[in-house]
Amino acid sequence: MRKLFFIAIIFVLSAITNGCHRGSKPPELGNHDVHKVMALMTDVMVHDVTNPPLAARFFAYACLAGYEIVSENDKKVKSFQGVLNEYPVISKPKDLSGYDYRLSAIFAILETAAKLQPSGKQYTIYEQSLADSCNRIGFDRDVIDHSLQYAKLVSKKILAYAKADKYNRISNYLRYKLKDGPGTWEPTQPAYLPPVEPYFNTIRPLTLDSAAQFVPDPPAPFSTNKNSLFYKFLLMNDAKSETDLTSEQRDIANFWDCNPFAVQNEGHMLIGLKKISPGAHWMGIAAIACKQTDASFSKTVVVNTVLAIGIMDGFVSCWDEKFRTNRIRPETAIRKYIDPNWRPLLQTPPFPEYTSGHSVVSSLAAVILTHYFRDNFHYTDNVENDFGVPPRKFDSFEQAAKEAAISRFWGGIHFMDAIDNGISQGTKVGNWVLAKVNGGD
Repeated sequence: MRKLFFIAIIFVLSAITNGCHRGSKPPELGNHDVHKVMALMTDVMVHDVTNPPLAARFFAYACLAGYEIVSENDKKVKSFQGVLNEYPVISKPKDLSGYDYRLSAIFAILETAAKLQPSGKQYTIYEQSLADSCNRIGFDRDVIDHSLQYAKLVSKKILAYAKADKYNRISNYLRYKLKDGPGTWEPTQPAYLPPVEPYFNTIRPLTLDSAAQFVPDPPAPFSTNKNSLFYKFLLMNDAKSETDLTSEQRDIANFWDCNPFAVQNEGHMLIGLKKISPGAHWMGIAAIACKQTDASFSKTVVVNTVLAIGIMDGFVSCWDEKFRTNRIRPETAIRKYIDPNWRPLLQTPPFPEYTSGHSVVSSLAAVILTHYFRDNFHYTDNVENDFGVPPRKFDSFEQAAKEAAISRFWGGIHFMDAIDNGISQGTKVGNWVLAKVNGGD
């Protein structure tokens, strides 16, 4: 696996250096160069089995490092000072010259990701090979060195900003204790994993006033009364076991699965099935939109950064609700109260049910991408081709978001109110993020 992972990094490296041409001027990097680095980040996250909230945090801070450099060199790009919560003052050194800010932005993303992610050494290999390759084909060595120097200065500031969000304190908290009582969440088969990131709502959000700023309507109260709303939701899910779906419903559910924790039984062993997170899927969709519209380097960095900020804050908001309501999953409830042999199509992720994280993240992503690329944006989503998932065509980001949301019902892992209210929650977060970063523009 590590050998294949390294080969993948070299493949991405060879692709990005295609933008470096021999000549007296540094090459002008484009949207594809940004997204090759985003793809590399996704590959490292898959390799490390990074959970969805943490993956969002990695994307956000890495993108912020690149954004900071772009904002210091492109007057059309606003600084985030005074916009993001506790964002530091970062000033470009006055004596710094002879750099290419686009290359610096790429280096800054790499430097930041390398320090944040467990397999960060992979970025060091990539970064050195990138610099050497550009030099071999005529990219001025001084420009490379000065660009990297600039990137490291900014990355150091962003990493300090990331450290101050208090995520590093979570490991010192007492181990999360499962709550007792009917209707509360409990681990599910086959691995019965403990809950993922139960304290994610304690970190500093990037734009939200607090993790609880957008608390959705409460879920249907748990009840085994057959006339209750909850029981009606239960019956809706019961009618959609893994064997009761149409081929289209199965395709939709599998397309949006995005579960990094999926495992399968191999004899007496559980084998992990590595997949990308919901946030990584939408970062990939952003790459498609930027490529399709031939977006500039600056716009590409802006889109990726604002989207990553939104996804991180979306997870903060959603996870705050998940561990407040601590609601039971359909699989657990149906097997306890209706059919002990019932199975969902998708494997149930290891955290409480309400609200649906994919519904929150997808709806906020659709709001943000629609802002930058217009409504009724037609595209083909082939983000997960490498995972054997065939592409799907969409007529808008909103259509894709709604399909991602309903996929959680077809997959048997969410009740309908978690999906509907998740869409509402995500839409509010997305609009809030846009209002903050655009300052009313």
